[in-house]
Amino acid sequence: MVFGWSKKKQEENSVDEITQNKEILLTDVSKIISDLGTLRKTQTLSDITNLRNKTEPLIKDLMNIGNHLEKDNLNIDAIDKHLAIIVVRGKNQVINMIKKDVVSLPKISSFDDAEKLNSMLNLILKQVGDVLGRQTRVIHIFAKKYASQLKENLAVMNSNYFEIHQLLKNFNSTKSLSDEINETLNQIKKLTDLRNEKSKKITEINAALNSTNEKISTLQNSIDEIKSSENYKKYLTLKNTLDEFVEQKSIIKTQIDTQFTKISRPLGRYEYASSLDKDQKNILSNLVSEPIDMLSSNNYDSIILILENVRKGITSGSISVKDVEKTSFQITETEESLDGFIKQVSEYNQKYKQMQNDVSSLMPSDLLSLESDLAKTTLLNNESNLKSKTFQGEIDEIDSKIPKLVLEIEDKLRQFSNTTYTISTS
Repeated sequence: MVFGWSKKKQEENSVDEITQNKEILLTDVSKIISDLGTLRKTQTLSDITNLRNKTEPLIKDLMNIGNHLEKDNLNIDAIDKHLAIIVVRGKNQVINMIKKDVVSLPKISSFDDAEKLNSMLNLILKQVGDVLGRQTRVIHIFAKKYASQLKENLAVMNSNYFEIHQLLKNFNSTKSLSDEINETLNQIKKLTDLRNEKSKKITEINAALNSTNEKISTLQNSIDEIKSSENYKKYLTLKNTLDEFVEQKSIIKTQIDTQFTKISRPLGRYEYASSLDKDQKNILSNLVSEPIDMLSSNNYDSIILILENVRKGITSGSISVKDVEKTSFQITETEESLDGFIKQVSEYNQKYKQMQNDVSSLMPSDLLSLESDLAKTTLLNNESNLKSKTFQGEIDEIDSKIPKLVLEIEDKLRQFSNTTYTISTS
């Protein structure tokens, strides 16, 4: 039950605030919020101290009321004894509450003191309100001369408490805004430092790119100079001739493969059934898969031996074929072609080797190294360009974030004062 006071309504004064516009640097923000914070702190502590000083006499009045009430018998002799018991009990509860809970308020020298005052005054009002609420009839009927004084006293105390509480709430809100602004300033600083780091890297990359571009140009000029020489033209002509000559090997290979394909089946079966030495096994295996590689004068005797052994296997039946006579003829045909094939392969290899040596002798000695250096330098150049673009993309992203953070700071600064701040980052 409420004893009968209410929060004092705050009078709203219609004051025309003059809004100022001011342009500041981002570097000024920290000092501005520090100065405004200090001013708010000083003003808040001053206002709370004044309210405390206005409230302390009311505390003493409550103590005095308790002392007077304790000495006043409230004319209980003139009322019913049962009712007198209730009045005395209520009177004693009020007196005990005042003696126990109504205490002097702490002096204010810091915000800790202000918070303590806020808590203490809230507790006093709660305790007094609870007891007077329960004993409101006793006080209003049997202690009328105290009721009015208590009501006025507690109404003012409650109003002062509300103002103190609101001042602390507003200051804490201001402090929270200040912390948020400082955090945003730290974010901007980190982003700015990161941007400077990326810009420095781009500058370093661009300097390196100038060097690699010069090197690429020098290498390319050297290569162009070599490729425009008469010697290089001769090299290209001979190399083209060599490339065309290589096609002759395909013709020879086709002829040899065609002949050996005729006996590939018995050769394959002989490969699995024979007990040849390692070299002969290697020759036999290649005669089945790639005969041109085995056709040399050094291998002639071994090839003849293998073919004759295959013939014997066919004749004896250890190597089965559909037509013994036809297969035997194809083996004879292969043996008779062997000299011609070996000669063709040998002549081709000798001519190819000679042409290859001629090409190598005409090949500019430093062209390969120049082209290798050009490829490596070009790759490095491309990688550097990619890094530069990546860093620039990160810088562009930072450049889009910082203005948004600055706008957040401007918005929060407007909540500090009636000054509209426009922040310049340059």
